[in-house]
Amino acid sequence: MSPSAKPGQWLPVISLIIAASLWGSFWYPLRVFAEYGLTGLWSSMLIYLGTLPVLIYLLRGRMHEFSRAPGRLLLIALASGWCNTAFILAMLDGHVVRVLLLFYLSPVWTVILGFIFLGERPHRIGVLTVVIAMFGAIVMLWDKNVGVPLPHSSADWLALSSGITFSVVNVTVRHTQTVSVRIKTVIAWVGVVVIAGLLIGIDGQGLAVSHQGVIVAALLFGLVVMVLMTLSVQYGVTHMPAHRSAVILLFEVVVGAVSAYLLTDETMTAQEWLGGAMVVAAAYVASYIPDEQVSEVA
Repeated sequence: MSPSAKPGQWLPVISLIIAASLWGSFWYPLRVFAEYGLTGLWSSMLIYLGTLPVLIYLLRGRMHEFSRAPGRLLLIALASGWCNTAFILAMLDGHVVRVLLLFYLSPVWTVILGFIFLGERPHRIGVLTVVIAMFGAIVMLWDKNVGVPLPHSSADWLALSSGITFSVVNVTVRHTQTVSVRIKTVIAWVGVVVIAGLLIGIDGQGLAVSHQGVIVAALLFGLVVMVLMTLSVQYGVTHMPAHRSAVILLFEVVVGAVSAYLLTDETMTAQEWLGGAMVVAAAYVASYIPDEQVSEVA
């Protein structure tokens, strides 16, 4: 940013830093809720239910848009629902930094999905991204006692699937231009409530908390923090070139690493850090894919 830059030009940067900081430390309130008996599935549903007042506001005068691309909107809802629910469950059960790094394989899946389903020919930078990220994942997941470099736990699989469905959302959102950002946001939030609710019903989880105030806290967290996280990302990526916003959002990994170091006893091996560094490098490289090849969350 040049010294002569206008103050308003800093707003997208500040917005994305706020978003990355909130997402990077998102795990902590989730674990606090869990200490009071609020499971990951119930946290997912209540947090996104908390967005209801804003959701209703965003729907004003926009209901007719649902008929423009019902199939794609359904896909966005289901993919977003699983993406966010799986991310929350992974954050509760897994290592914070490891979950974030596995999630950040998402640029790989975006390139692959865009090629398979949309016929987008991968840019050479996109191919380089895939190679670096996959090699980093292999290094991070390699266990000589297991051999095949696959995720080692349910949290790993949840984080990986969250990144994949995040890419599905990105690709679908980018190619659903007949629907406004407002409706895409609404359908993504509703998708989490639906998926979490279905899983609660299948699992038969009752709501048994040690203090009723935690339910109110989760709803308020959704209304204030989740809405702020979403709007901060939207404002930043809307008012800034894709390659810059993608790099700034990597700050999420830094916040996650620092917060986990300060607030937990979680540690990562040198091998995991090396593989993770490759994944982050791949995400950085992906930020330089030309705009026509980049998919963004709306």
